[in-house]
This record gives sequence, C-alpha cells and structure tokens, in this order.
Amino acid sequence: MTATTDGSSGAAAPRATAASTARSTDTTTETAGPREAADRAARRATEYLLDRQDAQGWWKGDLETNVTMDAEDLLLRQFLGIRDEATTRAAGLFIRGEQREDGSWATFFGGPGELSTTVEAYVALRLAGDAPGDPHMAKASAWVRERGGIAASRVFTRIWLALFGWWKWDDLPELPPELIYFPKWLPLNIYDFGCWARQTIVPLTIVSAKRPVRPAPFPLDELHTDPRNPSPSKPLSSLASWDGAFERLDKAMHLYRKVAPRRLRRAAMNTAARWIIERQENDGCWGGIQPPAVYSVIALHLLGYDLQHPVMKAGLESLDRFAVWREDGARMIEACQSPVWDTCLAVIALADAGLPADHPGLVKAAEWMLREQIDRPGDWSVRKPQLASGGWAFEFHNDNYPDIDDTAEVVLALRRVRHPDIARMEKAIGRGVRWNLGMQSKNGAWAAFDVDNTSPFPNRLPFCDFGEVIDPPSADVTGHVVEMLAVEGLTHDPRTRRGIDWLLAEQEPNGAWFGRWGVNYIYGTGSVLPALTAAGLPTSHPAIRRAADWLASVQNDDGGWGEDLRSYRYEDWKGHGASTASQTAWALMALLAAGERDSKEVERGVAFLTGTQLADGTWDEPYFTGTGFPWDFSINYHLYRHVFPLTALGRYVHGEPFSDRPALPGKGG
Repeated sequence: MTATTDGSSGAAAPRATAASTARSTDTTTETAGPREAADRAARRATEYLLDRQDAQGWWKGDLETNVTMDAEDLLLRQFLGIRDEATTRAAGLFIRGEQREDGSWATFFGGPGELSTTVEAYVALRLAGDAPGDPHMAKASAWVRERGGIAASRVFTRIWLALFGWWKWDDLPELPPELIYFPKWLPLNIYDFGCWARQTIVPLTIVSAKRPVRPAPFPLDELHTDPRNPSPSKPLSSLASWDGAFERLDKAMHLYRKVAPRRLRRAAMNTAARWIIERQENDGCWGGIQPPAVYSVIALHLLGYDLQHPVMKAGLESLDRFAVWREDGARMIEACQSPVWDTCLAVIALADAGLPADHPGLVKAAEWMLREQIDRPGDWSVRKPQLASGGWAFEFHNDNYPDIDDTAEVVLALRRVRHPDIARMEKAIGRGVRWNLGMQSKNGAWAAFDVDNTSPFPNRLPFCDFGEVIDPPSADVTGHVVEMLAVEGLTHDPRTRRGIDWLLAEQEPNGAWFGRWGVNYIYGTGSVLPALTAAGLPTSHPAIRRAADWLASVQNDDGGWGEDLRSYRYEDWKGHGASTASQTAWALMALLAAGERDSKEVERGVAFLTGTQLADGTWDEPYFTGTGFPWDFSINYHLYRHVFPLTALGRYVHGEPFSDRPALPGKGG
C-alpha cells in the first residue's frame, strides 16, 4: 500500500521503477562502459555549470518552497496598502498553477494537501480577484471545511487572518514583548529559540501587543465549518502534562495583558524595535530569510515607522529581491537565497570532476567566497562571547547569522582551489576552522547556527505549532564538520574524536543517519559516511558496513535512489520514494566512501545518472530534497539536481578527494 492522499501511511512505501527525468539524447552512454559514460556525463555537467557562473564568481539556483511565501507577500502588501495589480496578477498566476486536483495546495511536489497552506493560498487568490463560486475556489473551500476550517489551521496562518479581522486576536496564543527582557539564563529567553525562530518571534511580540486590524476586503465565511461559531472552544490538556501546563501559562499571559504596566510594555516594544533594527543587514533584509523580514516590517510599521523611513524602505526593497519572475509571467517568492551554499558545493563538484585547481572559474569563486567571510560578532556570540568570528553565512548578506554547515563546506571548497594568494587563503581557512571548533556543542556534535540550543521549552509553547524552533546538533552538519577537520589534518584532535563518537552513537538501528537539513536518511547517510572514512575509519568498520548495506537495500529498481518527505513522519517511507538525481548522488557518495566503487549498486546508480542526464548536461528534479523544518517546510534547491550528481560522477571517475591526489598548497594541520 502507498501513503494515502492525506499523508497517512500504509503498509509499505512503494519503490519507484522509473526515473522522473528525461533521458539524455547522447546514445553513446548506452554502449560505453560505466567509467567512460560517467566521464562523458561529468564533462557535459561541468560545461553546464561553468556556463552559469556569475561574473562575480558565485552560483545561485532558485530556492523553491511553497505558496505560503507568495500568499503572505500579497497579504503584507494589502496590510501596508501597497498591493498593486501587476504583482497581484503575477502572484495569482503562480498560486493557481500550484493547486492540486483535489483543490488543496501541498508543501512539496507530489505531497498531500496541507490545510494552512491551502487557507493562505485561497485568501491570496481572493485578493487576486478569484470568486468563491469559481470551480477551483469552491473545491478548495470545501477541502478546507472538511478538515476543520480555519480553526484547525496553524497559529501563523491565523495571525495573518487576525490582521484583517478574519480571526480574533483573543483566540490566539499570547506573545508578550516583555520576553525581550528575559536574561539568557532564564527559560524561554529569546536565545533559547533557534535563530530563525528568534528573528520571527521578536517582531511578533510587537504585533501581538498591538493587535492591529485592517478592514477586511471580503468575508471568509466559506472557510469555517460553522460561520456562527468559527472558533469553538477546546478542553485543556491534563495539568499533569507539559501541554496542559503551557496551555495554562498562555491563559495567564492573556490575563497579564490586561494588567501589564503600560510604561513597561511600551519600553519592551521599543527595546524589541531596537533589537530588530540592529539586526537589519546591509541589503535591508533580516537574517537573509523572508519570514523575519515580513514580520519586522509589520512590527516597525505598527510602531510608527512610515514606509519612506530608510529602515522600512530598505526592508521592502529587500523583499522584492526574493521574487523570481518566470517566463509565463508568474512570480514566485523565495523564502531565502543560497549563493554561498550553492557556490561552495559547485566548487567541490567541479574540482572533484577533474577541473584543475587553478582554473579561472574556481579561482574566481574562491575569491568571492573569501570576500564573504564574516569578521564581526553575531547572535551566536551571546553564548560564545570569547570566540573570534570567521564563519560564512548561507546568503548574500547575513552577518548576524553565519552557519556552521556553510563554513565547513566553504573550507572544503577552498582547499580544492589553488588561489594565487596562499597566505590569504590560509588565514581565512584558519579562522573558519577555529570558529567551527568553537561552535561545538557540549555533546561533541554541531548544530547549524548556535551552541547548545537544546532547551525543551520553546517547542512546548502553544504559539510554536509549526516547524522546529530550536537548533540541536544534527548528524549531517556534524558529518560535514568532521570531514572538514579531517581534511585539515585534525583527525586526532580530541574535538574531532568527540564528533566521531557522537556520530557513531547516533546511527539508526537500520544503519542510516537522520537527515536534518536534507531528505532524509539518504542525505544523513550521504553526509556521514564520507566524513567517517575521511577521518580514518576503515571501510570494514561495522558502522560503515551497516550503512552501506542499508543503502543497497533501498536502491530503486531503476538503479537510482529516492526518499519522500513523508519519511520524516512515517516509518515505512524511510529511504523510499521516486528516484532523484540529488538523492542518487548522495547514496553514491556514501557508497564510494565506503569502498564500494566496483559494486553492482554503484554501477547501477551511475547508470541511472548517466542515463537520465538531459541533453544540456543537467538533470530534471521536480521533487523536493531539501529540508527547512522536517515535514513542515520543504525546499527544492534547483542547483542540487546538478552539483551533487556532478560530485558523485567525478568521484566515481577520479576517486575520493584528497586520497590519491597530490596535496594542495597549505594542506595539513
């Protein structure tokens, strides 16, 4: 049985028997040996990637998520009174095109309909002029009502509706601005939240305190199961449970709102506003991601900042840069942009595919990455005040929030390039390595942005019913850091060994590793195995053998690998899904590291990649293989379909990086 349309799970997830991609028009791949075919495919992919490098040296693929980004962009413009016809028409065109046959909208390609996403998409289309009686709209509203209506949607969706009076503020969890004063040792202080949640919650405390309501342009009765009682009361959970305790805490916060000293509340909102403004980046955005930028603009506007104020003007201009205009006139909003991540992965792919270390494209990319290194403290320094900066962020501008994963991969990329200024390279790499080592958590592993961001309390808040709000260590990030440390000659450093021990302890019983930032166990395993072997574990090690056996057991009949996002929620989807280029590459990278270069599984995986490569040298991949929040927020990185297959093919042809090639200048401890 397959998973049902509402996402529930049957007895077993199906294995795909056919690739989702068109075959290459180069028929020589069918007659050449696997090495020759892989080499030919890698050369085509190399040309494709080099042709798409920006003149400044970077690469960036589209970052596709779901239509809530587009819906909330329209709602923001409606709230601020700046919605225009051209933007509305383009957004409506994109949102309509993403609707499923049953009337709903999903959060990932081929996934089940999702209630909150559907509610927000529906409201956006109403703003775009679609009538409730239109067939596609009637189908959507019926789907929403069948699943509990607006009342069953998540808190963030109901906040957007409350801005227009479509939902009562009293029926939302309370988020007091006085939170900004909590010291860092007190539970539920803002630094207990992951950086993405922290940047969103601080402005939302202002919105929650102000409770604005703009005139609703139309009613939404059709989205309630009972318009006369849109918010039916729910019984509280048991007082003996965490849920019950935090539900009662929320009720206490509602009572506090009525008696909160006005001067204290006003001072808290002003302090929160200063916190927000201090974290605005040079490009006008906040944290390089769309949600905090949207809520920061709303919060500051409520405090009296007019739209021509420099902070507001820069913020709105930054949001326009998240728009991707398509050839058909549709406008898609990116939740984020990934140039540093895409560039370091592209450099690794090109170098591992045989491009000379001093190739102008690699040198230009290295030069751009060197300029992107962050040399000032950010929010991470609240917990690590003595640590010198030196990390890299994910985006063009995000100096407040460099991340550990990007920093590790940038170092690995720079080590593959022969830059003319060796001393400058060594200094930058040394700073990055020291920063990553300083960001190790107490358990020996690494998270994405913060150290020991593991408080159990933020996820318990009634307000936090969507996605991850803390940043605990993960196997994929830890694997990348361990791999980087091994390449830097730090295999025997006690900090590296602690990371290895943590990884070995985190291995799943089936042999895989959980993938926090990519889908899912294939990504986790593809991140960890190259790290363990780079750090000196023999390929005969039991952990490596179990992982290789698991990968072999989930290979699809077409030779590829794929894993559906439902694996985050349902056991029988682990390692199962339609074959994709990026996930096949992750599996191959893991098996190659495990010494399986001549195995039948690797040969079949390589054949899948060479056989599904498109005529222009890339691969088609509609499936989402990136993860923002497991299950709740999924990402299709449009460059993943290219950089990872190229990396895997390059390693198949040329061998593992740094193993049998001459050391590049400066490599060592």
